Amino acid sequence: MLTYDALIIGFGKAGKTLAGRLADENWNVAMIEKDPNMYGGTCINIACIPTKVLVHDGLKGIPYTDAIERKDRVVEKLREKNYKSLADNENVTIYNSEARFIANKEVEIQIDGKKEVLTAEHIFINTGAISNIPPLKGDLTSNKVYTSTSLMDRKKLPQHLAIIGGGYIGMEFASMYRTFGAEVTVITPEEELLPREDREIAAEVQKIMTEKGVRFIFGARAQEIKEVNEDEVSLSLSNGETVNANAVLLATGRKPNIEHLGLENTSIELTEDGAIKVNEHLETTVRNVWALGDVKGGMQFTYISLDDYRIVENYLFGDLGYSLDSRKNIPYTMFIDPPLSRVGLTAKEAEEKGYEFAEGKMLVASHPRAHVINDLRGLFKVFIDKKTKKILGASLFGPESPELINLVKLAMDLDAPYTLLRDQIYNHPVMSESFNTLFNVPIKRTV
Repeated sequence: MLTYDALIIGFGKAGKTLAGRLADENWNVAMIEKDPNMYGGTCINIACIPTKVLVHDGLKGIPYTDAIERKDRVVEKLREKNYKSLADNENVTIYNSEARFIANKEVEIQIDGKKEVLTAEHIFINTGAISNIPPLKGDLTSNKVYTSTSLMDRKKLPQHLAIIGGGYIGMEFASMYRTFGAEVTVITPEEELLPREDREIAAEVQKIMTEKGVRFIFGARAQEIKEVNEDEVSLSLSNGETVNANAVLLATGRKPNIEHLGLENTSIELTEDGAIKVNEHLETTVRNVWALGDVKGGMQFTYISLDDYRIVENYLFGDLGYSLDSRKNIPYTMFIDPPLSRVGLTAKEAEEKGYEFAEGKMLVASHPRAHVINDLRGLFKVFIDKKTKKILGASLFGPESPELINLVKLAMDLDAPYTLLRDQIYNHPVMSESFNTLFNVPIKRTV
């Protein structure tokens, strides 16, 4: 048995950052990663970075095959950088192996074909998430059926891409592949697009994506995939319709990656959703065993994984002042064209929580910067608590929204009144000065 100060299972954002921090404290750290193509985690290798490279190149008019090649180069470069950040550290040992718990503090791996057991007082699980495959009839192993990971490895642009699932992953791929020139059909069981988003914003998204050429089929489930010929498959839908396509993307979400971890051999408990149960400091139901990132459930973003690292780092070396309970507003962006960014509540959510609120709204086309960059598409909305004058939420659908949303989050985290953003002097012409108009919400003073 090999003994370490810490075992980290998974080379993701939280795990690799934590490994470096512990090594700086002269901890002897074992990093276990079963797939050498996943150094750096999901974001760098199969999600945020490769998809955003393709989004960028598609909008720049770069041919699909060239964009795929550049995506591969970018990913390889960042993966190597992440690997070296730990491999060159004398306090870190990297094991390329699947990890399996055989007891609460014992993990079995394979080294040169032989089993070895590692143990440590502190263990951190950072195994991420995997694609959630729907229960479809037919051959899901067909070379025309893809997950969001495998589709980006396809060298040839499909003439027609059918996407099962109208969530955030499905929408990003729909926008991206349509930009490259593929015919795109999105199939979703929902009766409306993006049901968790502001309804007016969602309607604008649907309008723009439809104008772009994306076809939506609502209220239908894919039931069976059948081979038509060497280059085509057919999808049978619950509404009786059949969709023929050259490629099918299963964009039906991702689930915590706990397969083969051997958690049944431990006292680690799971939630009803199959995630690892944690407390406010991300400690599992086994003392000194933590779960970080997607494997613990919740929002699946690399910056959440990084913030999970901050919580654990504070627990180990800080004052215990930062925890899940301290985490504030989480922004996110759906990188369609144009992008949709959001933080906080929608109007419906604000109503359900009993807020009396005012609404600010602005068409992107009304702002000078939009004319400068020749992109007049989109709609910005904000919601203000009339009682406290604080910002309840913002939905920004339009160019440069991924940067703008962080300013809104900062103001919300500071508990600042909405007038902070309304009355700022912004340089010109930039999109952030749209806040002078967007936040110009008349709220009567109460005595």
